[in-house]
Amino acid sequence: MAASKSQGSYFGLFLVGGIVACGGIAYAATGAGKLLLLVGAAIPWVNVHMLPDYAYFDHSAHVAAGVGCVSCHGRIDQMPVVTQVQPLTMGWCIDCHRDPAPHVRDPLNVTVMDFTPDSAKSGQVPVATNGRTLHPPTHCSGCHR
Repeated sequence: MAASKSQGSYFGLFLVGGIVACGGIAYAATGAGKLLLLVGAAIPWVNVHMLPDYAYFDHSAHVAAGVGCVSCHGRIDQMPVVTQVQPLTMGWCIDCHRDPAPHVRDPLNVTVMDFTPDSAKSGQVPVATNGRTLHPPTHCSGCHR
């Protein structure tokens, strides 16, 4: 399976020899908690995070809302080999959908790896940087199609 563009609903994310590839775009960890874009680097796809076929997940909706990579994938910039760190179960996802505010940040900073969820925002209504109030779905058809 080939990785798609990062603007799409499906991202590919993997690490080979200190190079992180996300959505078919390669990055190098800077050591400062950020990822540096590498131009022209091609890396083969390796699937790490598996969701059931009946579960629909749209990366672009999460990125546009400001949910960063580290919230679901962990500190991939520090992994010699990318592994799954969160369970990605329905219950785990619903917990975040019910209280997303701690995980929301400026979408321009979704690749900042040293982000820590702000527990002080728990229970608040999250607002995107464009001023739009976020309402992640908690109904069945939000993720099961």
